[in-house]
Parts: sequence; structure tokens; C-alpha cells
Amino acid sequence: MSASPVTLMVARRVANGRYQDFNRWLNEGRELAADFPGYLGSGVLAPPKDDDEYQIIFRFSSSDTLNAWEHSASRHAWLARGKDLYEAPHEHRATGLDAWFQVNPGVTPPRWKQAVAVWLAFFPVSLMFQWLFGGAIADWALVPRVVVSTLMLTPVMVFVFIPLSMRLLAPWLQGKWSFADLLAKWRHEHKA
Repeated sequence: MSASPVTLMVARRVANGRYQDFNRWLNEGRELAADFPGYLGSGVLAPPKDDDEYQIIFRFSSSDTLNAWEHSASRHAWLARGKDLYEAPHEHRATGLDAWFQVNPGVTPPRWKQAVAVWLAFFPVSLMFQWLFGGAIADWALVPRVVVSTLMLTPVMVFVFIPLSMRLLAPWLQGKWSFADLLAKWRHEHKA
């Protein structure tokens, strides 16, 4: 089994009219996972306005710790309690940085696209952190400043902004459109 952290990404469509029940059930599952050894965190991305598919992310320290949670009686009981709250479940497990970017098993976009997507998530969060807290910690020594900023920003990046960036940029990361295509379309539409 893998000694690297493992991410389980779950997509679930909420059953019609069951959003509040689904959210309560989902929070119960996140609390349940937090009680298991190796749990590193979880996050939820709510769907866009015209969609009903939630993206849920669970991260564990290894495949072994994730397997222990996945095959536990308490998780199975939790899933059974929620079976009427969602439709079309889909789960995907991945290891390492490629976990964020896998389109299909073994298929990831080029590293330069991954770097752009991570930068687009990291820049606004870093900018906001500096704007809010930069002045307060400006006189601190370098190491404490970096420790505080990375401790605060890493969970926000891992559980919110990188998954959001991956979701928003998915067509580009998957090669379904390119900036050259967008530029050509814009030029065609704006010809005099």
C-alpha cells in the first residue's frame, strides 16, 4: 500500500428537495472521518447555481488509513443512512499532486497547465493574506512569518481554492478548449 497521502474525491448529486438533509448528513460523515487515524482533512465544494452535484474531498495519510475508514462499519452505516439523499454517486481515489488533476485514471494534463492552475488558485489567496495580515506580521523574523502564513494558507488552498481552480479550469486542463481557440473566436466575433 502507498505511504503517500491519498485523496478520495466523491461527487454526489443531491436528491430533489433534500439539500438541508444532505448537508446535515454530509457534515456527519466528515465528523466521522475525522475520528479515524490518518485523517488529514476534508472539504466540500457546493455546486454552481444551476447544478446539484457536490464535490467532497477526503484526505488520509496513506492508502491503508483510507481503506480502514472506507471499510469501517461506521462509514457503511453512515452511507446507508444517506442513500436516499443523493443520486449518481461517483468516487475517485488518487495519490500525490496528480490527484487534483486526473481526468481519467492515468491521464493528467501537462505539468505547465497544472502549474498555471495552482498559481491561479494561490495568487489571490496569498494576496488577500498579505493584505489582511501582512502589516501585522511584517516585523516578525522570516521563519515565523513563513510558518504562520503557510499554516494558515495550506488548508485553505488544499481544501477550497485548488479544487475550485481545478473545477473551473477543467475544460482547459482536459484539452477541450484552449486560449488560442478563445482568442480566434473573439477576433472572429469582433471583426468590423
